[in-house]
Amino acid sequence: MFDFSISEIAIIVIIAVVVIGPKELPSALATAGRWMAKARGVMGNFRTGFDAMVREAELQEMEKKWAAENERIMLEHPMEATDEPSMQHLDASAESDASAETIVSDQSEADLPHDNSASGNKPENEPGK
Repeated sequence: MFDFSISEIAIIVIIAVVVIGPKELPSALATAGRWMAKARGVMGNFRTGFDAMVREAELQEMEKKWAAENERIMLEHPMEATDEPSMQHLDASAESDASAETIVSDQSEADLPHDNSASGNKPENEPGK
């Protein structure tokens, strides 16, 4: 972190022992440790806040890009009136479900091939009979 060599640290320790004294040195080191912990906490909070601001700015930039891209795509491929889903009220959903089932069953019967042999009817233009 700080580029101190062993000789520089030894000089600082000798000066601290002479100035502070050997009796008060442990309490002075404890106080210095508390200050360092508070400084690290403040720096951590600052870093967290700064990272959050950068992240927000990046998200806003991305949202602008996505909105521009979405607008470009919508201009290239406009939706037709038949492609839009229709909204129905909840009360009408039961009625529309019943009518949809009727339509589906009518369509499925119309799509089936007519087999006259199963019903006992024989075709009139059948050769040999």
